[in-house]
Amino acid sequence: MSTHTHFHTFSCAWSALEQEQSHWILSLDVIIMAKITSSLQDLILTSQEAKQFAYSPYSKFRVGAALLTHDGRVFTGCNVENACLALGVCAERVAISKAVSEGHREFKAIAIASDMEDNFISPCGGCRQFMREFGLQWEVYLSKPNGSFIKMTVEQLLPASFGPEDLQK
Repeated sequence: MSTHTHFHTFSCAWSALEQEQSHWILSLDVIIMAKITSSLQDLILTSQEAKQFAYSPYSKFRVGAALLTHDGRVFTGCNVENACLALGVCAERVAISKAVSEGHREFKAIAIASDMEDNFISPCGGCRQFMREFGLQWEVYLSKPNGSFIKMTVEQLLPASFGPEDLQK
């Protein structure tokens, strides 16, 4: 089974990244008008493309992630399963680990994609904590194969969380 869960509650909050253009977004039973940027479209598309490389022979549940750093670099990740199921790695952690291994520590956004059509993909608890390590306010885009998505912050995904600053007390 996948370590990801279905996501049922969402926020319709929005913040633009760069150049704006109008785009309709379908979220469950709610249609909202939002300003979507070409860089956001690219990030979501890149996460959809990243899932094509998923190694998921056991669950058949493919996940892709695309992580945007503050300096504009994009790092991708896909889930990698293992016969010892506890050793599998989620797409979000792969993307973040790739970025960190190249010296990046500040992130602007991450887009996450799966093949689920009825529900938005949502990070597992471990990935939420892993993202939290690098801040509370960066954006998380949870998408469907048709390109629709919802936007949250890490703090909304993991409220009342424990982070690096708690170890400084």
